[in-house]
Parts: sequence; C-alpha cells; structure tokens
Amino acid sequence: MLSEPRSGLLAAWGNALLAGLVSPDDAALAIVGEDAVHRVEGLPGETGPVGLTLAFGRLRSLGATGFRVALPAPGHPLGLSGPPDFNARALDAEEAVVAFGAPYGLVPEVCEVGPDGDLHVEVVWRCMPVREAPPADVPSLGEAERELAEALRDATAVLTRLDVAGSGPVAEATVDAYRARTERGREVLAPGYPPRAVRVLELAQRVGLLISVAYENGHGGAVSASEIAARQEALRPVERVARRAQVAAYNAYVEERER
Repeated sequence: MLSEPRSGLLAAWGNALLAGLVSPDDAALAIVGEDAVHRVEGLPGETGPVGLTLAFGRLRSLGATGFRVALPAPGHPLGLSGPPDFNARALDAEEAVVAFGAPYGLVPEVCEVGPDGDLHVEVVWRCMPVREAPPADVPSLGEAERELAEALRDATAVLTRLDVAGSGPVAEATVDAYRARTERGREVLAPGYPPRAVRVLELAQRVGLLISVAYENGHGGAVSASEIAARQEALRPVERVARRAQVAAYNAYVEERER
C-alpha cells in the first residue's frame, strides 16, 4: 500500500488537466512516472491504442469532466457502479478509473519484462462502457478521516499487544522508505485538490505503512495460531478503511465539483 495505485495518478492528473491547471505533456509525464509507456485502447472513434494526451482529449470530447478512482477487492466493489464486465476486469486489476460526465471507464493491464531492478513496464488502459450511477461505498473526506484515525488507534493497540513491533531491519527499511516519500506524497494529488484530500491521503499512507510493517515482519511475537489470527483480523478492516480513504481522497475533486 506504500505505492499509490496507477489509477490514482491517472485520475488526479487527468482532473488537473481537464481543469486547465497542467499541460497535457506534464499530466502524461506524471502519470507514466517510472513506467516505460502508457496507452489507452478501446476508445470510441479510435481503431487502436493511443497515447494519454490523445486519450484525454477524446474523453473530454465525449463529455468527461472529471475522473473517479475505484479500488475494489473481493467482496468489496469499492468505487464501482457496473456493469458486471467492467466490474470483473476492475476486480482482477484491483483498480480502475471511471469518467464523470461520460459513460466510460479505464482498467489497467500491466506488462512487466526484465529482472528486478531493471523492469520494463508497459501499461494498457482498457476503455469500457460503465453504468452512470453513484460509486459503491465511497465515504466523504470527513468520514474517511475519522475512520482512519480510529482504525490507526485500534490496530496499533492490537499489534502492540501481540508484540508486532515496528523494529528490526525490515521494519526500519520500510519506515525509511516511507519517510523518503513523505514530501512526494504531497504531489500525488496534483494541483486543484483541497488540502483535506491531501491530508486524508497522507494518513492513508501512514496506515499503509503500519500494515506493511506488520506483514513484512513475519509473525513477530504472535507465536500461537490464535495470536496470528488475531493480528490478521485486526489488519483486515484497517486495509479496507485505508482503501476507502484513498478513493475518497482521489475522488474529492469530482465530489467538490458536484457540490
């Protein structure tokens, strides 16, 4: 969870582009990041894959005025509104972008080639029809912030009791990596987002850090099967809350426009 989803970057910078706050080239550069290339396939009026800049222009001409994020998981169609074909692809990818103002969504298909440390990553965003309906289970920013604070407090208490501590070389490396990304996190949402959305996303990243440390540290002091199960039970709702908060933060731009 320390790495922000590609759908979040596409939605955030796509929203900034549609609002005229960034140039098409700057938006595309921010979305691609360290990947080799991103293309969009299946756009109405296009016979093959196109680049992000052309894709944004096409979606704007089709009526898109903003973009939302979906981060679904089994049993939790977070941010989706159908139809089943789109939901199934989004669930398989664990993320998607849904246009606001036009009945289309984008699901990433990621191809990685090469050894660790020298990966060549290409992303194809599959454009598909979507149902124009309210997205599933997306909280407001205020709700997300309250949920995160409660989840962080409760999970920390449980994990501390089970002796799953943020210590040791693996945990220390994870914490250092997070600290190095702290300022970068402020750039993820792109221009035009309210400060509260930035705050909620940063808190979601902090919760993601806790989850990563807990999982990557093995079983920690939780030596019995019941203790391991208790830790997993504590982390499961925290992960759900963190994903809901991420979606709320990325979708804040569109929600503000609707209000």
